[in-house]
Amino acid sequence: MAIVLKNVSYKHSPYDKEYFLSNVNLEIDDNKICGIIGKSGSGKTTLLEILGGINKPTDGEVLINYVDINKEDYRKNIGIVFQFPEEQFFEIDVKREIEFAAKNYHVKRKKLKEVLKVVGLEDNILTRKLDSLSNGEKRLIAIASVLIYNPKVILFDEPTIGLDYKNKKKIINLIKDLKNRYDKTIIIVSHDIDLLYLMCDDLIILSNGKIILYGDVDSVFNEIDILKKYNIQIPRILKFTNYLKDKKNIRLLPCKTINDLIKEVYRNV
Repeated sequence: MAIVLKNVSYKHSPYDKEYFLSNVNLEIDDNKICGIIGKSGSGKTTLLEILGGINKPTDGEVLINYVDINKEDYRKNIGIVFQFPEEQFFEIDVKREIEFAAKNYHVKRKKLKEVLKVVGLEDNILTRKLDSLSNGEKRLIAIASVLIYNPKVILFDEPTIGLDYKNKKKIINLIKDLKNRYDKTIIIVSHDIDLLYLMCDDLIILSNGKIILYGDVDSVFNEIDILKKYNIQIPRILKFTNYLKDKKNIRLLPCKTINDLIKEVYRNV
């Protein structure tokens, strides 16, 4: 279920002089994890909201399976998990919150416990008040509320921000599972370069509402001169492997995690 943007531009009102997005053309492949990154004001959130159908393009069109995303029947194919879960909660307790999403999308409520299992939560959380949950639990309930209607595409805005290491790792593993076990297409907006390098197949880099780079993560991070021009850092693992290559003439195989990097270093020592 590919997502296609054709000549998409956006501004908040006809009276705005500048576009927040300008003539964006893009195709995001099915069953991929695609990251979006850029400096503040680059258009990341605007692009995510257009992909999620929250805002409609001023010009151009967004297609999912070649059908306009804003048509009613296709809205159920896309879910969005906000940076602050409270922004998408409508009820006061967990059970009612997930049931609200189920009712809104005409889904059988018996699936409620199934989605809790997917996100790694026990049934006893259903009676909890939403304001009593930890940040990690709120994030998982927000994801469960999206999964209840089983969208093909899930959008995440800063999915691990504000979480401790344990909960961050849990969210990372869950998102990978959504792609690998449940065949979801995932789009992630984040400021965390290391997170996107670890998780993503493809990467979009935005600046001033325009796409400056788009491709698989390794190809994008090989464009060192372009990244420097737009003040985009490269992942720490790549910085280290590039240092070893340039200064020590040690060439390592690509590594996405610290554990893999340590093993690769020892292999070359």
